Amino acid sequence: MDVVMVIAIGVGSGIFGLIAGYVIRWALTAGKKGSVELEVKQILLAGKEEAQKIIQEGEKRAARRGEELRAQEKEKEREWKKTEERLVKKEELLDKRQGDIDREVENIKGKAEEVRTIKGEVEERKRAVETELERVAGLSEEEAKQKLVEKIETRFEEDFRVRLQKLEREGVERLDRRAKDILSTSIQRLAASTAGDIMTTSVTIPNEEIKGKIIGKEGRNIRTFERVAGVELIVDDTPGTIVISAFDPVRRQIARIALENLILDGRIQPSKIEEMVEKAKTDINKIIKEKGEQACYECGVINMDPRLISILGRLYFRTSYGQNVLQHSTEMAHIAAMLAEELGGDVAIARAGALFHDIGKALDHEVQGTHVEIGRRILQKFGADERIVKAMQSHHEEYPYETLESIIVQTADAISGGRPGARRESVENYIKKLEDLEKIASSRPGVEKAYALAAGREVRVFVTPQQIGDLEAHALARDIAIQIEQEMKYPGEIKVTVIREMRCIEYAR
Repeated sequence: MDVVMVIAIGVGSGIFGLIAGYVIRWALTAGKKGSVELEVKQILLAGKEEAQKIIQEGEKRAARRGEELRAQEKEKEREWKKTEERLVKKEELLDKRQGDIDREVENIKGKAEEVRTIKGEVEERKRAVETELERVAGLSEEEAKQKLVEKIETRFEEDFRVRLQKLEREGVERLDRRAKDILSTSIQRLAASTAGDIMTTSVTIPNEEIKGKIIGKEGRNIRTFERVAGVELIVDDTPGTIVISAFDPVRRQIARIALENLILDGRIQPSKIEEMVEKAKTDINKIIKEKGEQACYECGVINMDPRLISILGRLYFRTSYGQNVLQHSTEMAHIAAMLAEELGGDVAIARAGALFHDIGKALDHEVQGTHVEIGRRILQKFGADERIVKAMQSHHEEYPYETLESIIVQTADAISGGRPGARRESVENYIKKLEDLEKIASSRPGVEKAYALAAGREVRVFVTPQQIGDLEAHALARDIAIQIEQEMKYPGEIKVTVIREMRCIEYAR
């Protein structure tokens, strides 16, 4: 309030000074001293009144601002009180859980003490019987021991067995209940989507004339698009929509971006199609990086190499049994963190180990080895904490469990993949069939790339014209077909198409 008043007084004084100076100057130059004095007084009076009004207005504003600040302060106090009450309730709940655990521990200690008491009674009876036998029968010590053991075994064997079985059963039941409590608590705290990825992507078009442009004269545009992008375009099924079909999510995304850009550009021709597909491949790398950064931010994993984060983002375009691998990894990270909190493990290590546990699947088409082994090499190459490597390497039991966090990651993997609706076996088998088709075709020398289309009923093979001639192309198609017959099981037939395209480019300068 004081600051506002000072500002108001300063503004009023400034206005007053300017007006007074102007009036005095005018009076001196005009030579009207008497009338000027009267006019100066009137102006000074008006200036004072204006300054007073400004001061009063400043005081009112300061008062209103003070009321607003007090109201905000009261609101913050109420919020702090609510937060404090929630913290108190959480502390009470934690104290109650700790009390339950302490009581369980005391109960187990009591049972152990009971067992020790029974053993003591047995020892006393044994000594009493031994003394009596030596006195009455005059047996040797070894003979007395033998008879005593036989008698005790006969008399107490059943009692011991029943008591031990009871203690063992109670211990197993308590551990089972505790494990179920921890798992149910972790699962209930996680809300995750159960929708799996599909094999098609739809692109909306502004009018039906676009379909004719996309097909092109004698179908050259659509053939070029399918060849360059490695997908299948379905243009006649749904009005106003073009469907992109491919089992590889990366190809579908590249094709979607390229097709949308072509529709916006309007110039749909083979050269433009190739240009847009190459541009879409560049754009997809940006999306991959963003997805990796988003996953790390969502899971709270920090201080990781940017190259490692980019590799993680590639999992957004990978599926396992119909389940998006990046979504599965982030879900696992949340579950692992909650399990680590309940079991007293390192939450940060468990979370990071779960998030990066399947990172090897981002490269398993390009690098030899299982995805676990590839993932270990990737993490070690980019300087990840060795504890994170140990936490992720055992989720398929390829390596022994070295830490508590490795067991937590394996458990989280089982929970995420085992819940109802998370995975679809038939989809995974279908994708595996298409991958095998492409792998067989790509393994031949001179093959540039190969795409499985039409739900696995056709495989298109693009060869390097400098290495494969026309005659060799026929032989290559036959050899690939024979290898498919020998190594794969499938209904009907699979069409093998070998495409050899020769381009000669020169520039006039």
